[in-house]
Amino acid sequence: MDLAERIRRRRESSGDTPLIRDYDAISPVSHVPDPTGRGPILERLLDALDPVFDGDLPPEAYVWGPAGAGKSAVVTALFDHLSTQVTGSSTVIHTATRASTGGDLAFVAVDARTADSPFGLYRTILDALVDEQVPARGVGTDRLRDRLARELAGGRAVVVAVDHVGEPATPDLATVADHLSPLSRLSWMAVGRPEPAAVEASLPAECIEIPAYRRHALADLLTSRASAGLADRAVEHEGVREIADWADGDAHDALAALFGAADRAAAADRSRIHGEDTTAAIDDVPRPSCALGRVVALPENRQRVCRVLVDLADDERASVDAATDAITARVDLSPGTIKRFLYELAETGIVERVRSDAAGDHGRPPSRVEPRFPTAVFRRLYDRRAGN
Repeated sequence: MDLAERIRRRRESSGDTPLIRDYDAISPVSHVPDPTGRGPILERLLDALDPVFDGDLPPEAYVWGPAGAGKSAVVTALFDHLSTQVTGSSTVIHTATRASTGGDLAFVAVDARTADSPFGLYRTILDALVDEQVPARGVGTDRLRDRLARELAGGRAVVVAVDHVGEPATPDLATVADHLSPLSRLSWMAVGRPEPAAVEASLPAECIEIPAYRRHALADLLTSRASAGLADRAVEHEGVREIADWADGDAHDALAALFGAADRAAAADRSRIHGEDTTAAIDDVPRPSCALGRVVALPENRQRVCRVLVDLADDERASVDAATDAITARVDLSPGTIKRFLYELAETGIVERVRSDAAGDHGRPPSRVEPRFPTAVFRRLYDRRAGN
């Protein structure tokens, strides 16, 4: 513990301090600069990227692992550090045809949840390489790709990490390879959940597994996040251990439970998380759970539908039609649009249509609409962003 941390804790112990000091520090959709307990994984990733330190582009790579293994946290942190420490250096990048001493090397991280099209992919990369603003509309995909190719031909080189490939609403590995591999002076690292054996594409030279957290490592992660985001002694070791044991290696679900427990305790004006808070927070996380990162990456109108959905009573979610009617009364969208959104959300696993035992009007059992994400956590994240 450094001196600043010691002083902070002493100040907290001598006055009224809110239980939650920093929501972002305990949020399952936020990443920290130095992920806890992932040193060996970072070394493996650095091994894969090691050619850049000798002036060569690294081979293309696929990083994979189960939900909640911290893939995004590790890759995001690594590329942030490389972008700061290596981008703009005088490193000579050698290619199959020539070496260039006049350009820069860049590291760019792309989230396929928001850049889910070829246009979005090229635009995100190009926007990171040039000073001027890259248009978000009014220009074709081919023009963006050609401009990116010219930028790279001018002496630039780039290593691109494409996160969250192969999800229900994101491009798969083969699509990423088709769009990026033809570009010269560009190497990519794709990050996703599917095991290499399940990938219907030619695999790159490097395949790196990031396994689920061990329970003690997950407890350390929770302790580190709680120390950064909560008041001193806000959560007991037993509470951390209970969440880590329940989460079974899934950091997303563990952080969602910690966040939910802290938010519940804070709402009750308590200075510490009680066992009942932890129990309620765990119950709020579906298993399996849809990653909250997928929900907060939705367009605003779909997020608004999700926000209203989590506040509906059970009878208002008894069927798609009932949910549509209830949401229509609360948002400025047409019933047809809302119903389409609900079906789309169900198709991508963000909500689930659960068949009811009761018969519907036409003899077919209605399907009740159930969110597949931690509702209390999403509610707080959405409301904080909205200033509520």
